[in-house]
Amino acid sequence: CTLIKRVMLTKAERTKQFILETAAPIFNQKGIAGASIDDVLEAAKLTKGCLYGHFESKEDLSIQVVNYMLDYNGLRLVAAINKAKTAKTKVFAYLDFYKDPLETNIKGGCPVFNMAVESDDTFPIIKERVAGVIRNGQDLFVEILNKGILDGEFTNKLEPEIYAFKAVAAVEGALVLCRTMNTAKPMQGLIKNLKENLYV
Repeated sequence: CTLIKRVMLTKAERTKQFILETAAPIFNQKGIAGASIDDVLEAAKLTKGCLYGHFESKEDLSIQVVNYMLDYNGLRLVAAINKAKTAKTKVFAYLDFYKDPLETNIKGGCPVFNMAVESDDTFPIIKERVAGVIRNGQDLFVEILNKGILDGEFTNKLEPEIYAFKAVAAVEGALVLCRTMNTAKPMQGLIKNLKENLYV
């Protein structure tokens, strides 16, 4: 009986994960307001009964999909940074993570930016989650920059808090502009410039 329950739970968890993975690009492209339950059902080839067996409502689905997107994007970014050994290569890894704005980890662009724009004054729970992701990312970036200054990799004229904020704001903004213009070239120029600014 216990074994059967474990197998059923595992299957349920797999189904829920599949729904989140399927819904992520839909929500990332259409937004929380634009994405519908029917969109997810059609893409996942599931019934409403199945979906509502895992999520209480559209709001519950939305929150869990956003959490999934932010976690997925964050884990991929941290993994790229952690492969690097020095502060310089860690910063470069962060910047290079966004070098191709037309092919993002989740189809539709950066989920952090997309959800930040949509949740502003509309979805307070999601807004706070996104704000937490941004704050944590800034803290990590500043920590890496401070280590680089301490180790002599970067000039001591570098202002970590300002550079970190400028870099994130520039990259996120460029991602949207490049996707709108359907070209990655401006992003590549921006990243090159941000790398050079570490030594000025």
